[in-house]
Amino acid sequence: MSLPSHPTIIVVHYKERRSKCTVEPLRHQPGFEFWKFPLKEPQALPNYIRLGIDGPPLSREDRKHGLLVLDATWKLASKMEAEFEDVPIRSLPVCQTAYPRNSKLFEDPSAGLATIEAIYVAYKILGYSLDGLLDEYRWQDEFLRINEDVLNAI
Repeated sequence: MSLPSHPTIIVVHYKERRSKCTVEPLRHQPGFEFWKFPLKEPQALPNYIRLGIDGPPLSREDRKHGLLVLDATWKLASKMEAEFEDVPIRSLPVCQTAYPRNSKLFEDPSAGLATIEAIYVAYKILGYSLDGLLDEYRWQDEFLRINEDVLNAI
């Protein structure tokens, strides 16, 4: 398995608490760039695709593109999408999150994953190296267990 030819860009909302951020350990891995939202100025991302829920399925053919991932609560992420509406969306197969949720204000999407889970599934589909992605994810074993059939089918 290989690494992406473009860095994976993770845009983190300023209200996202780093202590709860599932992708925080990726800051030290090669191939990842972290941007803070809101951006100081708009960024052109002509050869990128964005992970989302309502797009065509992500496929191996998407390897030619870089991956853009928005990291925030679902409520905040929906507000971030407007800034990246020109970046085509790709969706992931339906998996269950292992990340414990406890929002009392709104309901998370049923197909919603923790950011690290979404990146793991995307990298598996794209044929990229999975080494180290889930090493520091507290719910790694549970995530892999409950999604074993889906992940094995990729």
